Amino acid sequence: MTGRNIRHTLRSPDALISTLALPIIILLMFVYVFGGAMDVGDGTFVDYVVPGIILLCASFGSAATAVGVSVDITEGIVARFCTMAISRSAFLTGHIAESLLRNMAAGAVVVGVALAIGFRPTADPVRWLAAAALLALIVLALSWVSACFGLIAGSPEAANGFTVFAMFLPYISSAFVPPETMPSWLRGFAEHQPVTPVIETLRGLLVGTPIGNSAVLALAWWGGIAAVGYVAALVLFRRRTRG
Repeated sequence: MTGRNIRHTLRSPDALISTLALPIIILLMFVYVFGGAMDVGDGTFVDYVVPGIILLCASFGSAATAVGVSVDITEGIVARFCTMAISRSAFLTGHIAESLLRNMAAGAVVVGVALAIGFRPTADPVRWLAAAALLALIVLALSWVSACFGLIAGSPEAANGFTVFAMFLPYISSAFVPPETMPSWLRGFAEHQPVTPVIETLRGLLVGTPIGNSAVLALAWWGGIAAVGYVAALVLFRRRTRG
């Protein structure tokens, strides 16, 4: 099932563009268009912004799972799968595994482009592995939540609305500017929403900024979201395929 979804992605120019090209365009736009006007204190803007771009890439790529699940549900292929000698859970796990592979590959591409334009991480191999593990957890959590939206939505177009939500949160966080520069009413949300501790942890792992309790908060937030998303997706899938 995972191979089937990977083949679908490779044959879909739209999916490849949204997964690979869009995050790179956003990275180049922020560095070369907005970078000169951003004050991030010590260090360069590219070092500051790359962890946020990596998370934005994962958020947007994971949201594509909602569309894939919705397409399979509305086109009836899931009903056919249910008549075949395959595990009923294979449908969802295939989509989640494909999302994980696709988004980790996209993250590696973004890091490669960032290195080419001046990103200079100080991480050792252990910190790189920790950053990759944290990113994998975020992708899994977002993919399970995306699968829920795909199972709830009445059409692929409605499921695509999740991409707006997924891309919205990183913008109101510490991804692109320090929260201290935001209005007080917005700063509170930016500092305490689930995306900010992930970005602070990735930034600390990759470029050596202080992490504080951000790693604990990130694991608590996204471990919980992944668990809730997993259970909810299984329940929704049973309801949609009942009978």
